[in-house]
Amino acid sequence: MAQLSAKPFTGRHMALVMTGFFGVVIAVNVLLANLAVSTFSGTVVENSYVASQGFNRLLGAAKADKALGWQMALARVGSGNVRFTLSDASARPLAGAAVRAQADHPLGARVPVVMNPREVAPGVYEAALPAGRWHVGIEVRSGGHVWHAEDDAL
Repeated sequence: MAQLSAKPFTGRHMALVMTGFFGVVIAVNVLLANLAVSTFSGTVVENSYVASQGFNRLLGAAKADKALGWQMALARVGSGNVRFTLSDASARPLAGAAVRAQADHPLGARVPVVMNPREVAPGVYEAALPAGRWHVGIEVRSGGHVWHAEDDAL
């Protein structure tokens, strides 16, 4: 039988292995950093000080909204509509309310959609909303009260 001669593992081989390993690590880090920067700006509000000035007002409005006890159920109807089912504290439908809504894309990748839902049944309102993930804010005016709610529509 013929003997196979093994080539020795030299410093040159080790240098190639280390260069290849760190080259792959650096390439993956650069790729992920580019993807992260291109998909999210990192800006939540333009000026955090100005946004903080309205915080107490927002807390007061949230307390008033909670005191009303109104409820909203949000659901997709087909691929192009969203349904708002609104009820009061006694679980009665909120019929005849003035409803406005706005849908924002979670990362701001799409232009916000302003909706004026129409009542299709007592307490049930529908509006067009393109497919995708949206954060929906709603304002309901009924019986001299104004109520706000938020939910996600998929």
